[in-house]
Amino acid sequence: MTIGGYKMKVSLLNLKRQYHHLKKDIENVIFEILEGGAYINGPQTKKFEKRMEEYLGVKNAIGIGNGTDALVIALEALGIGRGDEVITSPFTFFATAEAISVVGAIPVFVDVKLEDFNIDENKIEEAITPKTKAIMPVHIFGTPANMDKINEIAKKNNLYVIEDACQAIGAKYKDKMVGTLSDIACFSFFPTKNLGTYGDGGLITTNNDELATICRALKAHGSGENGEIAYNLLNNIEEEVKIDSQVDDTVYNPKKYYNYLIGHNSRLDELHAGILNIKLNYLDEWNKKRNDIAKYYDEKLDDKKYKKMQLREDNYNVYHMYIIQTENRNELTKKLDEAEIAYGIYYPVPLHLQKVYKSLGYKEGDLPNAEYLSKRTLAIPVDPELTEEEKEYIINILKSEE
Repeated sequence: MTIGGYKMKVSLLNLKRQYHHLKKDIENVIFEILEGGAYINGPQTKKFEKRMEEYLGVKNAIGIGNGTDALVIALEALGIGRGDEVITSPFTFFATAEAISVVGAIPVFVDVKLEDFNIDENKIEEAITPKTKAIMPVHIFGTPANMDKINEIAKKNNLYVIEDACQAIGAKYKDKMVGTLSDIACFSFFPTKNLGTYGDGGLITTNNDELATICRALKAHGSGENGEIAYNLLNNIEEEVKIDSQVDDTVYNPKKYYNYLIGHNSRLDELHAGILNIKLNYLDEWNKKRNDIAKYYDEKLDDKKYKKMQLREDNYNVYHMYIIQTENRNELTKKLDEAEIAYGIYYPVPLHLQKVYKSLGYKEGDLPNAEYLSKRTLAIPVDPELTEEEKEYIINILKSEE
């Protein structure tokens, strides 16, 4: 399909184009890391964690190997395990529920709102049972969930709140940064995220120093000084742990051979931390560009033809994805395929209907909003690297009647 006699190929996310803009800085930091000889627990990781604490306004930021591990470790740090229940959204990436299952707990799915696709806070309380230990809202597509109401419910019922902020770095809920609004929060730096590395990475944030210590222990085999302190905390042992500030943790730390908890091997490595330190300089600019593109789409797209997200004006959404709804998704995808415009279908099967969760007993019709959206939603490019010509081309194709 051509519009006005021309055709162009548009990526959903052009990471190659982004890299070329950052190439010199990226190559310099990689060279610096390789020359420095510290590849784990080095200065770039410490610098990134400190910068994230300052950026988000949180006491503790802990680099993790990926976003999924961050969710698992956060759950474990809270003591959530076999037989416990965690309330979450059915309309998100599988890792949210998978993390709950990995620790032996049971995901309990609560339907979402049609306006912003976030968990419906007004339906949470009816899902609470004596086994419920936590609520895990997802700030889906970079849109903050209703944290005031969720925290109110959690406090009333003595539950933990874990923010899955993997898609929402830089988003704000009523002027407060996402990732600072709960007991503990998790981020992902998968390459396609608004802040992504060239591989994988994750982050845990919390204002609770004890939880932070437990997370630091769990990410590194439950060993070393953090492992010993975490062990003492969990077993109510009042014993001072001697900290050796002279130990070089990048090569050989004798204390890492003393283990106190069953943990993971999930550290953010130096190369990825170095890349993230470069990209963090541009995050706010990129998020603003995403908002500008979203505003352009909002103005140009026909409300009758495409239903758009209805977002709260007092929040700052970072548009990890720009989602439209259409009653004729198959026809639209064919049109986009012909025009060589990339798109994504998020999410074709809601989590409660995934085969892996068949044993939980959910059936079609149980969570109608999530099921409705799964048949109609589609993401179009909202990449900060989009050119004016590409944006116009996308709109022209979407508005065409062919």
